[in-house]
Amino acid sequence: MPRKPLNKVVVSLIKVITRYQVLNGERIPPTGGLLMTTNHISRLDVPFLIAMTDRTDLVALVAKKYQKKPFFKWILENISTIIWVDRDTMDFSAVREVLNRLNMGDVVGLTPEGTRSHGAVGLLEGKQGAAVMAAQASVPILPVGIVGTDKVYDGWIKLRRPPVTIRVGEPYYLPDMDRDDRQAWLARSTDEIMCQIAALLPPEYRGFYAEHPRLQELLAESASET
Repeated sequence: MPRKPLNKVVVSLIKVITRYQVLNGERIPPTGGLLMTTNHISRLDVPFLIAMTDRTDLVALVAKKYQKKPFFKWILENISTIIWVDRDTMDFSAVREVLNRLNMGDVVGLTPEGTRSHGAVGLLEGKQGAAVMAAQASVPILPVGIVGTDKVYDGWIKLRRPPVTIRVGEPYYLPDMDRDDRQAWLARSTDEIMCQIAALLPPEYRGFYAEHPRLQELLAESASET
């Protein structure tokens, strides 16, 4: 997939006007279908996430409401391939396009929370769409935690280079769907997806999942490896 016209410009600008770092970026597979799941704290998340990899086949799932912001829409469509999704309904057209992209071997980035955590940076309760798409496409999931994009505007106003950190987790697969109890499988898998993201975030960013038992397991596993 060719690089979008503004991609290099925006990526270079991000690295100049912020203190931007990607931790464990080598964990991003260089090829193949991949579902990238991340927290969502700012409208600026998409450009910063695009800057984290040299892969040119990154597709971002973005709420249709942002199509009403012409400049922001223009920027997004000129730095990455965008799938516009109606988050207020079951957008089957967007889901089909996501599955098609994953089956083609692209990276699709989405936020399982479904929306920004307005007024706070803590994770909201995750929605089940990411688990459904990962199961149907049979692709690995890449958890990503992003910190600092919520403070970028304040930093710029004060003429400072605000810090933004993206931490990449290990790719993983969900267990096969339990056809006899699909709803329980979806609930467990959604918790897994969200806790994998939470484990990459500082405590104040973990929100709804701060005390989740699965998160505590992941944190303990991480501590034992260091």
